[in-house]
Amino acid sequence: MSDAMCLGVTERLKPILEDVREMVRNDILPIEEKWHDETANADDRWAHTPWQTETLEALKTKAKEKGLWNFWLTKTGLTASDKGFGLTTVEYAHLAEEMGWSHLAPEVFNCSAPDTGNMEVFEKYGTEEHKERWLKPLLDGKIRSAYLMTEPDVASSDATNLEFSAVKDGDEWVLNGEKYWSSGAGDPRTKVYILMARTEEKGDFERRHKQHSMFVVPADLPGITKVRAMTIFGQDDAPHGHLHMKFENVRVPADALLIGEGRGFEVSQGRLGPGRIHHCMRAIGQAERALDLLCKRAVSREAFGRPLAKLGANYDIIADCRIGIEQARLLCLKAASMMDTGDHRAAAPYISMIKVAAPQVALKCIDEAMQMHGGVGISQDTPLAGMFIQMRTLRYADGPDAVHRMQVARKELKPYTNQSV
Repeated sequence: MSDAMCLGVTERLKPILEDVREMVRNDILPIEEKWHDETANADDRWAHTPWQTETLEALKTKAKEKGLWNFWLTKTGLTASDKGFGLTTVEYAHLAEEMGWSHLAPEVFNCSAPDTGNMEVFEKYGTEEHKERWLKPLLDGKIRSAYLMTEPDVASSDATNLEFSAVKDGDEWVLNGEKYWSSGAGDPRTKVYILMARTEEKGDFERRHKQHSMFVVPADLPGITKVRAMTIFGQDDAPHGHLHMKFENVRVPADALLIGEGRGFEVSQGRLGPGRIHHCMRAIGQAERALDLLCKRAVSREAFGRPLAKLGANYDIIADCRIGIEQARLLCLKAASMMDTGDHRAAAPYISMIKVAAPQVALKCIDEAMQMHGGVGISQDTPLAGMFIQMRTLRYADGPDAVHRMQVARKELKPYTNQSV
């Protein structure tokens, strides 16, 4: 374990971390290839095959029996004796890195996006009915959920642009509009959506963050149409999916509104801060896995009479990957540590920094690993192509790089001007 990896690894975390690492390496990574083959050859790609269902449930049962469940419960009102471990964000960072080695691992330990963020929303802002109906089965891993925010016809990087409409009609709200990149909405196990909608017409610029509200929407309501699955580099990510959806006069009760009208951004920021850190933690795991594959290839293959590691600038490439990973991990741990202080405003620039840095470091490592593998590196015979798609997509998810850089730059410039920049 590197020195940076040791930072924040407390005595209570060490056995948990070892157990998670053992399950990821010994139980989860070995089934990935068959998992992908099952999806590719399934009659219905938008549902798990019997083998996938049986295998996933067996892994989840094992994780529960070993007490490896709901690690993400770091800042909610639930205590360690209720669910999870009550870990700090820094402690969770190390677990998320291990889970980042496999796209299947987070669900095995009930730490998947977008469920973790949605569970935090229900815990922080939901009614007792919401918690009973939706939070409990999510905590138990019985259902999945989706988060519907991005829209096709506006620049959603500035969420004040969102036009999806919610209009009050007596004791109901009527929802109309379209959403896309609705991650997880393709999964038949997804039973509930958290959805951002405009509840006030555009007007006073100073009120732009008070014009939207957040709603809890059951997935089976009349008027909801799954228009299509969005593809990423030609891949539809079935059965999870990132859907384009249309809502036509979908009615929800008044209590579907979370905490109050016009407070949608309050809910979204409470959700996205931890979620961004979780994504970055997993990205570090992806980078480590890519470097592991790169090094194994570099010492096991020869060309021109020498191991690949000794050809060209490969020593420099391997060293630069390690340096980048260590830098990104330290920045991630700093952002996580600042989250643990409770001052989310002070933590925000660091969350933005790591949100830019972590996917780029992971992409660099993955790209170099692809190059070391030659043609096979972009084929289905390694996980690298799928990892590249995930990390390139992460540069958009939860805010594109340009928006996060803007936030960092504004914070940096603030001491130098008396005016808003």
